[in-house]
Amino acid sequence: MISILVADDHSVVRKGLKLILEEGFPGATVVEVSNAEETIEKVLQQHWDVVISDLSMPGRSGLDALQQIKQINPKIPVLILSIHPEEQYAMRALKSGASGYLSKEMAPDELVKAVEKVMSGKKYITPSIAEKLASIFDEDTEKAPHENLSDREFAVLKLIAKGKSVSEIAESLFLSVTTVSTYRSRIMSKMNMKNNAEITLYAIENKLI
Repeated sequence: MISILVADDHSVVRKGLKLILEEGFPGATVVEVSNAEETIEKVLQQHWDVVISDLSMPGRSGLDALQQIKQINPKIPVLILSIHPEEQYAMRALKSGASGYLSKEMAPDELVKAVEKVMSGKKYITPSIAEKLASIFDEDTEKAPHENLSDREFAVLKLIAKGKSVSEIAESLFLSVTTVSTYRSRIMSKMNMKNNAEITLYAIENKLI
């Protein structure tokens, strides 16, 4: 019997995903959790054929959970299902060990196909992600400045761009104000920027928010 773990902080989304999965995989056991901590706990407790996880959940991010899941059991296929566009997180998720990245808009049509593919040991990637992966090997292709940021720095950048203060970001990411200030300084340095206004403008122009 197939066992599937679904992690998303919205109950309505989890119920919808569960219905799609139970219809696509009759007899499957589909268990729901609402945050990264519960996801990791379930992975430690039992075997799963596939984990489907959102990126934006309360507390630790889905990327943090993904990295820990792969440390616990590198063989578990993890499918990232997110409201964020591919250009924002798909490459980061794949580099962190995800077996696929699927936008929630595509879930009704593609979820079952994506799960089948990652359970077979293959990667589920859309044509646009495949093109992005291919471009990595093109020496003439330059990285966008934000692609040089770490996952945590990228998360901080997006919150700065949304107008959040250092203290608000610290509370949101469960970090100290000093740590967030350090990340902000690194972002400024790596991206050659002088202030939050430049970060916000960059994020808008590159569709990061």
